[in-house]
Amino acid sequence: MKFLALFSLIAPLASAAVIPDKVVTYDGYRVVRIATHGRGEAIERRLKTLNAVQYNFDTQERIEIAIAPEDLGKFEKMDLEYEVLDEDLGASIAEEGGFSPISASRQIFSSLDDLTSTGFPDSSWFNAYHTFAEHQQWLVDVQTGLPQNSELFEVGRSFEDKPINGIHLWGKGGKDSKPAVLWHGTVHAREWISAMVVEYLTYGLITGYNSNNTQVQKILDSYDFYILPVVNPDGFVYTQTTNRLWRKNRQKHPSNSCVGTDINRNWNFKWDTPGGSSTNPCDETFRGLGAGNTPENTALTKHAEALAANKGIKAYIDWHSFSQLILLPYGYDCNRQVDNYEKQMSLAQGVATAIAGASSAKTRFKPGATCPSLYKAVGGSTDWMQDVGKAEISWCIELRPSGGFGGSGFVLPANQIKPSGEEMWQGMLHLLTTM
Repeated sequence: MKFLALFSLIAPLASAAVIPDKVVTYDGYRVVRIATHGRGEAIERRLKTLNAVQYNFDTQERIEIAIAPEDLGKFEKMDLEYEVLDEDLGASIAEEGGFSPISASRQIFSSLDDLTSTGFPDSSWFNAYHTFAEHQQWLVDVQTGLPQNSELFEVGRSFEDKPINGIHLWGKGGKDSKPAVLWHGTVHAREWISAMVVEYLTYGLITGYNSNNTQVQKILDSYDFYILPVVNPDGFVYTQTTNRLWRKNRQKHPSNSCVGTDINRNWNFKWDTPGGSSTNPCDETFRGLGAGNTPENTALTKHAEALAANKGIKAYIDWHSFSQLILLPYGYDCNRQVDNYEKQMSLAQGVATAIAGASSAKTRFKPGATCPSLYKAVGGSTDWMQDVGKAEISWCIELRPSGGFGGSGFVLPANQIKPSGEEMWQGMLHLLTTM
């Protein structure tokens, strides 16, 4: 998601080209941060002549952009004030630990029932990123750590008929007996760190419960957790086979050759509010031809409706990257606050404090409403969960990094997985014991 996630990935800024089904390379792309000094719109117009990837649309102070090697000379002639964040985006992607198209696409299981556990995983899982098939196996393996208090589930299928898998955890009282905590990861396909952090938190709940950690036991005895690490499996696989920076799902559209809908602009709440999404199928924030018309959104909505109708949704978090933000509703209206704004902000500030104290790095997360803190975004999950799903807490958390360093920002080195997970674990312990 992020304040910077509305852009065309491989086409010039001014165009909306069809994404080819061949491996996209970012070799030689240079990532820069341009100081705009309040002239963001004028500078953007100049940059539209380049073959580039723009990261942010809040351009009052800066523009972060990855420029194709053939246009670096043209960029230099613009004589703009800038700093280099990454000399070679392609090299950063390689360093992150990519996958061959064959390894990333094979052995995707139609159902988790087709898998047999290989044993409870250890923490080395968080040393690297993984394919979708490996994430499926991990769910099967980690479920064996709490077999009497957990189950695997599938909320539905993607456009390409891949399963949208999750794990349900509970404590005393039996399953479905307590208010729900619902987590979604990787709705935007390129945000790999979100799946890993969601799984880190899942791992912490299971190992903490088994080790008689009284804090964790109280949490699991109080809430039913419904955890879906990858809710956009088609797009996620595509980032590992074809285009590392793909954002949307892989839905095809009648009478248009451009592919994909932004699932997080497709929720059936204020979906057609002007601004905050695109009606162009070629754009990164294309909202779809109708509200809730993606199969992924249909499945996620049906699941959330069932939770809301049962014991209710205590807390919903949609995990994204990047920019280190804790975002409350609303995205569709910059002048409206949620009814329990003070409570949600107090909790978010407490989470931010817990995160900052989790390590010597003192990572800073900033709480605020999606709009105006970030930008206007309509058809988003947090707005739907707040007003339709009646969640008491409904957040989007934007994970590391704070800006476009070390590649594109979406390309976070694997050595950042564990620190990201640990700081979020401390943040969630605060939230889940105080909300």
